[in-house]
Amino acid sequence: MDDAVAREMWKALEPLHTVTYFSPECIGANKEVGLRGYWMGYFGSRGAPLGPVPPGVVEATFYGFSPARVRRAVPDAWRFAAPESILAARARAAADALRRAAPGIGDAAPALVPRLREVVGAADGSGRTLFAANRDLEPPDEPVEALWQLTTSLREHRGDGHIAVLAAEGLNGLQANVLAAATSPVDGEWLRESRGWSREEWDAAAEALAGRGLLDGDEPTEAGRALKAEIERRTDALAAPPYRVLDDPEGLFADLAPLARAVTEAGDMPFPNPIGLPRL
Repeated sequence: MDDAVAREMWKALEPLHTVTYFSPECIGANKEVGLRGYWMGYFGSRGAPLGPVPPGVVEATFYGFSPARVRRAVPDAWRFAAPESILAARARAAADALRRAAPGIGDAAPALVPRLREVVGAADGSGRTLFAANRDLEPPDEPVEALWQLTTSLREHRGDGHIAVLAAEGLNGLQANVLAAATSPVDGEWLRESRGWSREEWDAAAEALAGRGLLDGDEPTEAGRALKAEIERRTDALAAPPYRVLDDPEGLFADLAPLARAVTEAGDMPFPNPIGLPRL
């Protein structure tokens, strides 16, 4: 199996996972459970598998967000809602969002869940904090909820590996965002604001990247583009091994892809988006 299969699988899994950030069902569920405002909902919901951790843990594991943005939401989030309550609410709401956006998912989920569970079971959790925390949650009995949780585990497995590559390349979370904005269609101002960085912080990171020969003004140099491509290649290589447990990973992708397309066509997720996800 070629490592590139992992990138194609990401394109199919990511839309299913990201309803938790963009769908009205999930945003509403965070508020209903007691989390205040979008960003407390985001950090509280995504961070709930870790338990009531301090802000430094969220900064480290989420990587690309401004510490100031994190600390406005954590640890206050745990005063408004226990992680256990958040986890139950996020699974129900994500399943509701998936059923609305992809009406066939209820019929597809029972056959997909065992195959995804096999992949998750084959994945190495060493050094992958968000993946391991999601993997070890009690699996939901309801098939669509289980499907969402498994896609989330695999999404965080890939993300944890991506962070490891960024750190190995000497890029902190802010610098990784600046390089991503320079080498993708995502608007830099949108990415900066969504991650909570000030203009001064962003400009200082750009200056540091220019000092490494990776940027020329707002544009990436040849070295900058090459580094970004290498980061993505190594991310794919780290994400690929669990899929080798399957006899037919391409078949799993083929079964997930129509559901992913239905979710993206529902219109909750913008394109381009801060995640960098292209249309499938």
